[in-house]
Amino acid sequence: MSYRITFSNTWRPPRSLLARLCCHFSFSTRLAKCYIDEECNEFLPWLEHRAGVEISSLLSIGKSAYGRSLVARHPIKPGDCLFKVPYNVQLAPDNLPRGINALLGDNVGDVAKVALLILYEQKLGKKSEWAPYITRLPRPEDMHSTIFWDDNELEMIQQSSLHQETIMHKLFVEQEYLTIKEASFQFSEIIQDVTLEGFKYACALVTSRAWESSRGVSMIPFADFANHSDLSDTTVLGSEEKQLSEVIADYGYAPGDQVLIRYGKFSNARLLLDFGFTLPCNKYDQVQVELTIPHEDKLRQLKLELLSRYQTPFLKDVNGFSSSENSFALEEVRSADAQGRGIPQSIRAFARVLCSNSPQEINDLAVEAAENDGRLARRPLKDNIREIQAHQFLLSKITELIEEYNASIKSLELPNLCMVGKLDSRRQMAQYLLTGELHRLKANRLWSQMENDDLDLALGHTSSLNQATQNHLSLPFSTLCCLYKLSSSLHLHPPKLKSTRIYAIQSEARRLLDVTLPDLPKPDLPIGLPKPELPTLPQPGLPTLPMPNLPLPELPKPQLPTLPKPQLPLPELPVPLPPLPSP
Repeated sequence: MSYRITFSNTWRPPRSLLARLCCHFSFSTRLAKCYIDEECNEFLPWLEHRAGVEISSLLSIGKSAYGRSLVARHPIKPGDCLFKVPYNVQLAPDNLPRGINALLGDNVGDVAKVALLILYEQKLGKKSEWAPYITRLPRPEDMHSTIFWDDNELEMIQQSSLHQETIMHKLFVEQEYLTIKEASFQFSEIIQDVTLEGFKYACALVTSRAWESSRGVSMIPFADFANHSDLSDTTVLGSEEKQLSEVIADYGYAPGDQVLIRYGKFSNARLLLDFGFTLPCNKYDQVQVELTIPHEDKLRQLKLELLSRYQTPFLKDVNGFSSSENSFALEEVRSADAQGRGIPQSIRAFARVLCSNSPQEINDLAVEAAENDGRLARRPLKDNIREIQAHQFLLSKITELIEEYNASIKSLELPNLCMVGKLDSRRQMAQYLLTGELHRLKANRLWSQMENDDLDLALGHTSSLNQATQNHLSLPFSTLCCLYKLSSSLHLHPPKLKSTRIYAIQSEARRLLDVTLPDLPKPDLPIGLPKPELPTLPQPGLPTLPMPNLPLPELPKPQLPTLPKPQLPLPELPVPLPPLPSP
């Protein structure tokens, strides 16, 4: 399988690049009719002639409301091969002149090498063997990646982590450019005229149109005309055995429909940085949250040493954004019934370290990490109150971010007569970006609130049991029922949230019940079973009195008098007369 590529913002070679300049797509866009792009009628025959094989008999290059696209020429069924592009007609770093490739070596990444190749072919003009392809690439004024945004435009996305990612991305491109300029003295006829703006433009072309391959990074002509949908499952597949890249349809198309593929499971921040577009509703959206240990924290140094010594558990970020020990990605959260995930374990672990308030608690976390797999704070804190404090800290941080996002989005909604044309388009992209990240924050806050409510309720019952055991007091029946439900893995909240915090409270409830009611059975019941029947318990300190056996008096049966039957006279019936003879 082939993957889009992106710049690494930590001064390493790029990992996975993205594709295509398009705008706000939904999956229904593919049903919109497109028309054939007359300017590209000769492109596919030229590419097939160069490859020596047929590229596609089902698709044509067309135009839609969002620019060039691939259009169904004939009816397409799921499973049909949409196109095949051999490796020998793809642009990769090994297409550079050997001298330049050897000179640059590993000092610059594959993206920079392909960018140099594009600039070199552009310089050749019509003499270039790739001219039909190079001349159909987007122009600089048509590119909307955030690396082309000025300071005023970047101010619109300052609330998002994309703002900082863009700055780092620009610095990375500048570093690659300086490395190349140092080598330009030996190959002045090729790269002497390369400027920073031209190099930035060429790099943006590669990051928006290339896939990873066995050759490093490959630009695939014809394939990069396909536009993106986050709801499509169609991706570019690479076959080393066949030495080609191909795409298989996952959906049926009628003639004239736009054919869409999925560049990757990318958030709007990733799409805007590398593609230059956002989606109004992106199922792969996420938001980066940064947490810090306050300087006034007396245990700050101990906590920093603990965090640097042991790694916190984290999820791999498919978007390839740079991350640090205190930066976390919040994605879509779903209920346990939908087999989704809640708040990431990594951010929970950081909050537990942050809320520790004694050297002993920090030492306990270090011992726990050492005894396990080296990952820090995987389990809830032993002190339930401290665990709830960590939850409440996350809840307050997310709520604070929600308020800031609301203010930023509201400022973008204000009418501004200066925002016309390109600036207005970028304002709308910024709105989609911030709105998508705001939705993720709200979903995570709701999840955190429900878990926090569960913890508060459970802690209240376990605290009452603790106090009752210490003071030898009787327990209310309602408290016993709630503790029994906790110890039997029956959650108190309707969504039936599964979490390590609930498990910790359940364990505490079991321990306390064992102390107070050692003979009470406590089975592991699956979620959804009815509440177990509790035995009738006597009140402590009161003797059990037997019920008195008192004889019941025998009452005489009532004697009812016999009533005589009434004698009723029978009525006298008239005697019928004989018939008279006829005269």
